Amino acid sequence: MELTSAVCASIMLVLLISSPAMAQTPPSPSLPPSPAPAPAPHHVNLTELLSVTGPFRTFLNYLLQTQVIQTFQNQANNTEQGVTIFVPKNSAFASLKQSTFSNLTQDQLKSLLLYHGLPKYYSLSDFKNLSNLNPVTTFAGGQYALNVTDDMGLIRIASQWSNPKITSSVYSTAPVAVYEVDKVLLPLEIFRTDPPLAPAEAPAAQGKPSDAKPSTSATVLAPKPPTSPSYCIGVGLVNYLIMACVGLLMLVF
Repeated sequence: MELTSAVCASIMLVLLISSPAMAQTPPSPSLPPSPAPAPAPHHVNLTELLSVTGPFRTFLNYLLQTQVIQTFQNQANNTEQGVTIFVPKNSAFASLKQSTFSNLTQDQLKSLLLYHGLPKYYSLSDFKNLSNLNPVTTFAGGQYALNVTDDMGLIRIASQWSNPKITSSVYSTAPVAVYEVDKVLLPLEIFRTDPPLAPAEAPAAQGKPSDAKPSTSATVLAPKPPTSPSYCIGVGLVNYLIMACVGLLMLVF
């Protein structure tokens, strides 16, 4: 009996000692994975875009000179509205007299460039509805407004002294739209009269046709028979004698 009690006591002691080691710590609750950081928004570099996509060097130089390029870039990067820019080709500037732009003050030149931008992104399909909202305000301010027309896909951007058309979509992905136009926009607030066109280039001088030179090759002409009366009489006499001899021979034979 005492032995049985000792055995039971030993078993209880073993169980008490081993129970903490056998106890399992409950697993800690799993946390959801932290979301990946959002990718940085892609910003279109307008300077680079205009440098490589077309003949826009003149317009880009003016944008850089006046720092208007930074105004357009900030609008593209930092707002949800976006930006739309009408970019004249180099030939559009070349078609106007050089003094048209060289005589402008810095503020006038800056306003002229801002006049080529809208403070909102517009795709080509948006211009149909935009034409119903004329006049359209530009970056240059309320008095510098444009009129937009869309005639079956032919889109024109009208200013007071020019009515250019969109000839190409250079880039059009929100929030940036850049469209090529064939003329410079010319507002009345800057140009009180229609700016003169550049003088037409003089046609290339054409060489004078060389004076015709007489041929140096000798031309052999058949000698003309003399036409004096004595010559005519002699020829007639010879012919008569020949005919007489022929007739005599015929009688003989």
